[in-house]
Amino acid sequence: MTIKKIYIKLSNFLKVLANTSSPRWGVLLIDIFLVLNAFFIAYLIRFNFSFHFSNHQLIPQLFLVAFLALISFLITGSYKGIVRHTGLNDAISVTKSAIIFTLLLFLVVFFVRKTGLFTYYNMPLSVIGISFFVSIFLLLASRIIYKAFHQKILHHVKSKKIIIHGAHSGKAVFDAILASEDVPYQVIALVDNRHQYLNKSIHGKPVLHPDKITSDFLQKNKIDEVIISKPEAESLELLNIANQYLDLGLKVKTVPFINQWIDKEQIMISQIKELNIEELLNRNPIKIDNPVIKKDIQNKVIFITGAAGSIGSEIANQVMHFKPKLLILIDQAESALYDLQQEFISKSYQNFIPIVADIRDEHIMKRYFEKYHPDIIYHAAAYKHVPLMEDNPYEAVKVNVLGSQTIMDLAVAYQVEKFVMVSTDKAVNPTNVMGATKRAAEMYATCLQKDHHHTKFIITRFGNVLGSNGSVIQLFKKQLKQGGPLTVTHKEITRYFMTIPEACHLVLEAGTMGKGGEIFVFDMGKPVRIFDLAIKMIQLSGYKYPDEIDIKITGLRPGEKLYEEVLGQNEGDLPTHHDKVKIAQINEVDCQLILSYFQNLKNYKKMTNFEIVKVLKEMIPEFVSNNSVYQELDAHL
Repeated sequence: MTIKKIYIKLSNFLKVLANTSSPRWGVLLIDIFLVLNAFFIAYLIRFNFSFHFSNHQLIPQLFLVAFLALISFLITGSYKGIVRHTGLNDAISVTKSAIIFTLLLFLVVFFVRKTGLFTYYNMPLSVIGISFFVSIFLLLASRIIYKAFHQKILHHVKSKKIIIHGAHSGKAVFDAILASEDVPYQVIALVDNRHQYLNKSIHGKPVLHPDKITSDFLQKNKIDEVIISKPEAESLELLNIANQYLDLGLKVKTVPFINQWIDKEQIMISQIKELNIEELLNRNPIKIDNPVIKKDIQNKVIFITGAAGSIGSEIANQVMHFKPKLLILIDQAESALYDLQQEFISKSYQNFIPIVADIRDEHIMKRYFEKYHPDIIYHAAAYKHVPLMEDNPYEAVKVNVLGSQTIMDLAVAYQVEKFVMVSTDKAVNPTNVMGATKRAAEMYATCLQKDHHHTKFIITRFGNVLGSNGSVIQLFKKQLKQGGPLTVTHKEITRYFMTIPEACHLVLEAGTMGKGGEIFVFDMGKPVRIFDLAIKMIQLSGYKYPDEIDIKITGLRPGEKLYEEVLGQNEGDLPTHHDKVKIAQINEVDCQLILSYFQNLKNYKKMTNFEIVKVLKEMIPEFVSNNSVYQELDAHL
């Protein structure tokens, strides 16, 4: 048999052993055997490593020792611990066992000497004392040696070779890997650029400067992945670190923020996750902590339209944390609303009512306003897909314009305190029907605010929301599962991005901050080039671009523009108490004219698509179609 075959067989044996827990009775027998050895060694030490002691009494004494050791271990249960995870608690348990065993042995000798019975159990007290210390040493040493063997030898046969970036918190990650038998990782090195860690080692592995991590180094050591253990890093720092490793072809994983660790010192293997694309968008997340939000929402009746959507459901979850009196979840998507209902039930949420209803149905919506009298409305119901709405302006107007009008009019009629509308950056200088309908709804809210001061109409605008239904991230993930290619409409197209929790927190913050009539916008950092985003997602999935997964340019879709804006023509912004939240200074609108256009749109059932879009263009002069059949209308306006 060759050395290679022997190594393979040994590796397979060790892998099986690594996944096998030592049976408790086996540990118990080994512990008793070690105590017997400790007792014999104590005799040797007491008699200067000679056999000048009563050998005929030793055998019955060993039986007594085995019996008392068994009682001691059964009392403390020290044999029940998982040996490969030996820690301080196990050491304490073993010490307790040794103390109980020693006390029992002292009592037996005391009894023998007092009564004169069973004299073959009589022994020097010094032997008992020595055996106590030797027992503790052997019991602990056996566990430590086994643990070291398991960690050093068995982990050596695991398949994936990795490096850990970040020596300080990386040690905790390394500890978690060594303590787990289910993770196929072998740590080759740690990486850090801080002088206090360089040229040192952790668990026998070197700490290297990032400059040492080259393609040759990775190839030579056959490294597959890197775990970035920098839980304190901001997104921009994480971006720079991750990009270095992605460019080297490594799969990148990260650890959560340190406040999610166990006692902020230990991390669980399950917490090590693949790097999310949200963390690579060249922007730091906007954090808002406004205690007034709770005051505004607590004990209030809240309506959320579009509650089953990705934005509406997150708003609903956040609202529930502030303990409203009653939360009404309105959506026409029955299955999605059912899923949200079950989620809330599983979280033991109370005081919420899911309602399957269409916001366009004025009669049924009036019934619910009459029944529940909402204090605050978060209006998230809308059609949002640009190409679909470009082909179906009839539906876009019916929901985004007239549906919104219905809810706003009812809010005024029932004297709702606040109406917070979820809008989009596509409403700014719109180039498509979807964006134009959202801008129309904004304008109607502005006009209502002028005449009805009891209800505060507040609008929020933000960019693309990561992970929302139909977002480009979801599309890319689906295409990656299918083996590619990823489709991008234009190589230079850019978009602003924010996470779902950020977007929804803006909605709540705006509802608290707004005095009525404002349009709130976020400073969302730099826009992201979608083509670069696609490359990063390919790399994060462990593929190489373009060798394994390619990107296909499909051309701009109808109504799509290369870049989005958060402010319109001649619009500026005003600061708020939060430096990342601004108030748009919108252009004045002729409300009488706007209301007449809305009146015209109510005849949408009798109008063609071109006639509907023509009314929108007349109402919104900055609405200029792009890559759309409706461009011919612009020449006549």
